[in-house]
Amino acid sequence: MYAEERQHAITTLVAERGRVSVAALAEQFGVTTETVRRDLDVLERGGQVRRVHGGAVPAGALTPVETGLSERHGTRSEQKRKIAVAALDLLPGTDGSVLLDGGSTTAALADVLPTDRRLYVATNSVPIAARVSANPGATLHVLGGRVRGITQTAVGDSTIRALDDLRLDVVFLGANGVSPGHGFSTPDETEAATKRAMARAAHRVVVLADSSKLGREHLVRFAAVEDVDVLVTDAGADPGVLGELESREIEVVIA
Repeated sequence: MYAEERQHAITTLVAERGRVSVAALAEQFGVTTETVRRDLDVLERGGQVRRVHGGAVPAGALTPVETGLSERHGTRSEQKRKIAVAALDLLPGTDGSVLLDGGSTTAALADVLPTDRRLYVATNSVPIAARVSANPGATLHVLGGRVRGITQTAVGDSTIRALDDLRLDVVFLGANGVSPGHGFSTPDETEAATKRAMARAAHRVVVLADSSKLGREHLVRFAAVEDVDVLVTDAGADPGVLGELESREIEVVIA
C-alpha cells in the first residue's frame, strides 16, 4: 500500500471510530509506529485529523462547542440505556448514597434506579431531580446554585460549598471528552469545577460515557485518569483507548 492510500484509509478510520491509536494503526497496516506518526503528521498538516496523545481524532474533535441537553438526549440513546443498566451493578447497597451529575447518560441511570432499595440520591440536575422524585425508594437531595440553561444543572460557588459538606458512597459523572492524555474533560469551566467537587465528595468515582466521547479532549479537565475508579462505556469504544486507560489502573466496564 502506498503512503497516500494508507493515509486515506487512516482518515476514514478516524472518522468512523472517533479516535484511533498509533499502535492499533501500526498493527492494522503492518508498518512501524514511526511510519504511522509520520502519516498522522501529514494528515494533521492537511487539516484531516488532529493529533492527540497516542493517536488521532477527527479534525473537529477538539472544540469548546457544547451541545444542549435536549440535543444529547436524542443521540445514542440505546448505548446510553445499556450503560445505565450496566452501572446498576456499581450502586451501593440498601441505605447507600449516590451523587448523580447532570447529563443524558446519568439521566438514563436515574430512569432505571431500583425502586425496591432505599437510596439517598443527591443531584445538581433539574431533570434528574424530577425523575428521582418519583422513585419511592429514593430520598432526594437537590443541590442548589445557579442553573445553566444549556445543561440544566446547578453550578458555581454555592453548589461547590454544598458539596464540600457531603460524603457519599458513589458519584456518577458524565463527560464530554475522555482521553488517556488529557483525562476527563468538559467545555465549561464552571461545570468542570462542580464536577471536581462532586468527585471529592464521594468515596468512589464512576464516569458514564458512551464511545463517541472516547479520544475527545475538551477545553477543561475535571479529572485525571488516576482520579476515576471506573469508566462505563459501550461496545463501540476504541480498544486502543481502553487499553491505555486500563494500563493506568482504571476499571473499564463495557455495557
